Amino acid sequence: MLKVAIFLMTVIIVGVIAIAITIWVLYNGLIAKKNDVERSFSSIDVLLKKRIDLIPNLVASVQNYMKFEQQTLVEVTRLRSQVMKGGTTRNERFELENQISRSLGNILALAESYPELKSNVQFVQLQTSIFEIEEQISAARRFFNSAVTEYNNAIEMFPSNLVASLMNYQPRRLFEATEQERQNVDVNALFNQ
Repeated sequence: MLKVAIFLMTVIIVGVIAIAITIWVLYNGLIAKKNDVERSFSSIDVLLKKRIDLIPNLVASVQNYMKFEQQTLVEVTRLRSQVMKGGTTRNERFELENQISRSLGNILALAESYPELKSNVQFVQLQTSIFEIEEQISAARRFFNSAVTEYNNAIEMFPSNLVASLMNYQPRRLFEATEQERQNVDVNALFNQ
């Protein structure tokens, strides 16, 4: 009888230890995934800040040539100011950054109609810098989406979803292209606005 009691006690202790280790591993895994999402968003934020810093230089170099597209330049400047002001939610920030990307794309597309602008060394350097930043932002967004997908999977899959619900973790939103961004830029339509 004593041997059975000792055996049962050992099984219970081993079971409790196994459950505690499982919870510990799941908890640490969820924390690591949450931190990956935050780190990857921070990487995007750094690149977006770099892009925001380039916008005044781009507007200044383009302004002299693009007299008829002042509305586009004003819109980029307005969006930049809104981002710099802060106080937006993450989803609002996603939308603002998407609008800035569209506006910058419009400016670069419109520049094709100005041969003297395309030969301006400062504009060419800025254009190259913006293309590089946009590529880096694109790569960072892919990494962010990967981190968010792993995080969302972890908080939705059993058994980590039990620990995630105790930690009150909520699914995160992916960076997604809007329907408007999926379409090609129509340069003629930009001139006729």
